[in-house]
Amino acid sequence: MTAPNLFLVYVRDTVASTAFYSDLFEIKPVFTSPSYVAFEVAPGVLFSLWSRRSEHAVPGTPRTSEVGLMVPRSGSSVDAVYERWTAKGVRVVEEPYDEVFGRTFVIADPDGNLIRVSPVD
Repeated sequence: MTAPNLFLVYVRDTVASTAFYSDLFEIKPVFTSPSYVAFEVAPGVLFSLWSRRSEHAVPGTPRTSEVGLMVPRSGSSVDAVYERWTAKGVRVVEEPYDEVFGRTFVIADPDGNLIRVSPVD
């Protein structure tokens, strides 16, 4: 079976972005180098940060993709994540609202990459 197993996010500063995502998702990297950092988010699946293409990591550049975090249970679980993350000072792009798939919100990392929280389908 062939399935995606690497999700790469372009960043300008791997040290700052590693700190941001480690704190946000409460995970630690499994590999760190000056321009590439990998987090194993499931067995054999990596969420990685890469600064070698930092010209793409410009906060003002419109984004057409999102990193997603799906949380179990109800809309109140989404709201709880929103409260935790906003207490950390994240930049909110869309405050919590109800969409066809449930409660959701969007924040941005320091480089403008979008992160959406929603309920498990």
